[in-house]
Amino acid sequence: MDLEKQPQQPVAPAEPAPAPRPAYADPEGSLRASDADRDRIADILRDALAEGRIDAEEHGERIDSVYRAKTVGELEPLVRDLPAAQGATAPAPAPLYGPEDVEGTADNLVAIFSSTTRKGRWRVGRKTNAFALFGNIEIDLTEAIFAQRLTTINATSIFGNVEVRVPENISLRGSGTGIFGNFEVVTLEGADPQAPLVVVNGYSVFGNVEAKPKRGKWITDLQARVQEKFKKRLDG
Repeated sequence: MDLEKQPQQPVAPAEPAPAPRPAYADPEGSLRASDADRDRIADILRDALAEGRIDAEEHGERIDSVYRAKTVGELEPLVRDLPAAQGATAPAPAPLYGPEDVEGTADNLVAIFSSTTRKGRWRVGRKTNAFALFGNIEIDLTEAIFAQRLTTINATSIFGNVEVRVPENISLRGSGTGIFGNFEVVTLEGADPQAPLVVVNGYSVFGNVEAKPKRGKWITDLQARVQEKFKKRLDG
């Protein structure tokens, strides 16, 4: 007599594969963040602000954290809740501003019982250190040539004055302290995603550190210069 066919047991559905981890070189996120990593996260936050996903206050808080971050692991949580975060930690595309002098030494401006001015048509380095002791330093970037997107100015004023002036259509950030003095950075957000970003850090003691836009000064050929560099990169 034929054996009765036993009913087949239902097969449990396969568990979904775990989501891939971000493409960190170090899975723990302890890899040191580069300027390109920070710029990429800042671009995501800028888009989120434009789309209304975060407000201006939250954008300001997150962008300040971006430029204080030292590792990739510190950057990822800042955009984890945003749709553009997927692939945010992928290798950065070739910069449009280059060639960037990564190993170049910082520019040093010193004014001790004197005055120092940097203005006109000059090439801005990645980093500038400004130290004023009973002196005055003026850094005018309104006609400068930006060789890279991120420019950092470390300003120290002791019984002195450090003034930074930038075009109206770039991004400007800052973090510092005034001790019986003034440290003021007027925050700007450039509408063009390729606009240069200037970050002013430092402190003043019985002195003044001030960074703000210069009214009526614009980088008028920004988009044309970026497109020209991009075209040369493709042709090369």
